[in-house]
Amino acid sequence: MNKLSIKTLAELKASGYKSRSVKEELRENLIIQLKNKEAGFEGIIGYEDTVIPDLQTAILSQHNILLLGLRGQAKTRIARLMINLLDEYVPYIEGSELFEDPLNPISWFGHHVLEIKGEDTPVSWLHRSDRYTEKLATPDVTVADLIGDVDPIKAATMKLTYSDERVIHFGLIPRAHRGIFVINELPDLQARIQVALFNILQEKDIQIRGFKLRLPLDIQFVFTANPEDYTNRGAIVTPLKDRIESQILTHYPQTVEISRKITQQEARISKAQKESVEADGLVKDLVEQIAFEARNSEYIDKKSGVSARLTISAYENLISNAERRMLLNNETQTFVRISDFLGVIPAITGKIELVYEGELEGPAKVANILVGKAIKTLMSTYFPDPEKLKKSKGVNPYSEIVNWFAAGNSISILDDLSTTDYKDNVQSVPGLKAIIKQFHPALSENQKILLMEFLLHGLAEYSQLSKSFLNNGFTFTDMFNSLFSAEFNDEDEDYGDDKGRY
Repeated sequence: MNKLSIKTLAELKASGYKSRSVKEELRENLIIQLKNKEAGFEGIIGYEDTVIPDLQTAILSQHNILLLGLRGQAKTRIARLMINLLDEYVPYIEGSELFEDPLNPISWFGHHVLEIKGEDTPVSWLHRSDRYTEKLATPDVTVADLIGDVDPIKAATMKLTYSDERVIHFGLIPRAHRGIFVINELPDLQARIQVALFNILQEKDIQIRGFKLRLPLDIQFVFTANPEDYTNRGAIVTPLKDRIESQILTHYPQTVEISRKITQQEARISKAQKESVEADGLVKDLVEQIAFEARNSEYIDKKSGVSARLTISAYENLISNAERRMLLNNETQTFVRISDFLGVIPAITGKIELVYEGELEGPAKVANILVGKAIKTLMSTYFPDPEKLKKSKGVNPYSEIVNWFAAGNSISILDDLSTTDYKDNVQSVPGLKAIIKQFHPALSENQKILLMEFLLHGLAEYSQLSKSFLNNGFTFTDMFNSLFSAEFNDEDEDYGDDKGRY
């Protein structure tokens, strides 16, 4: 018998239906999932050996859960994915605003309907997607919003006294009965509002303007919060924290590879962009390395964190910057260049919290510093470390390049160059092609050209060359000549633009 065809309490009992609490439901469905070795929590990457096992343990223990971590660590997504552990459909008393179990009514309405209609009580079915409630904690949230209040209009319309339970308008939490209720950013909830949750978590009492209702609410609570020392906006009051049985710490991706998988999964890249813009593995890793550099930067507030949204937005901008250049040059195909990273600066500046030293530098300049550090870090994974070469006093593969610039030559790489002009420009530097052939002979032509430009940026980060920022690109010159000319420009230092390019 199709359970959705069951329409009355008598039919429900005849089907053998047995009531389960939400926590029991989650637990038993998780047990089936684990026995079948199903992954669960699809789309959550990098938590397989840390957060997910802790979360599964908490569900098996039937605990309320606090997910504690910095911004951009998938806390809300984890909470939303918990609905997949609920039964697809559950029965409820038709017309009940609390979606009460026909076998376990909790409100005046539920008891009244059963008393009047008995076995003929009408039954409807609730999909698991409707059993999830989420509330962002803000300072203006009230007890009435979460728990409920007396509704004078209802009292007047139904001609009821204020002592009648039916005049109560239930808030979000009672309406989440038999489901998952999530409060995001719990510390932002005022302390007096947090206190109102005590009885709900422990004794199931709901107090509304003099009413003391014993409503045995069946709710799986999930709270999310940043560490308490992250912000001065508030904290979780200790008695409430004590009532939340499991606290699970989240974290940022621990490797560039994991971070890259997250970005590639979440970035909104159109089909047209995928077909026309080639993104090499180097530039994908470079985007991720920017975030790793930011999390260790002395300019950025570590308590605030650096969200995974930074790399997602940066990668989207990177692809779009290359696409824009392609369209301006009436081309049908292009590939991402290192100079395209000028386009990711707006994606970085809006997602970093600067400390005092960072404020002095300015967000745009800090963003450029982060890109430069990311290039320097990856340089040694693709080419010999210039600093180690100095110490070894062996053959320096960069000598021909450095000597060419020392002879007074320079090169400008603008981000609006056509593909042909860009390739000609990069290949005009003697020695670049030979180094790529020596260390990366099997790459495609586009990848080799990209590495040539990358090598120039890398040498600049290691102070082998001088790199100057233009409004729409870079100029590479000899380091010594650049330092010599700078001595005559010390009094004229106001030469940076509003994007922090120098």
